[in-house]
Amino acid sequence: MLIKTQHHSSEWYCRFVTVVTEMPEVLGFWRMAGEYDYLMRVQVADMKRYDDFYKRLVNSVPGLSDVTSSFAMEQIKYTTSLPIE
Repeated sequence: MLIKTQHHSSEWYCRFVTVVTEMPEVLGFWRMAGEYDYLMRVQVADMKRYDDFYKRLVNSVPGLSDVTSSFAMEQIKYTTSLPIE
């Protein structure tokens, strides 16, 4: 999930971080440089739960100007190991 916001104050940021880190569906959360301000890795069971999550997010945090999502159709490879020798 990629997010753009109109707000960048410390107060807004603290509220946003508090809301997002308390959402169990969020597995990863990053502040970004570039076109989007934040990247979230979210996992839900189905589209109904995604819609519920989306509504909770946008209703909990004012000022989200763009929330864009992409969905994985198939996991082909996933690893957390680094090829360090």
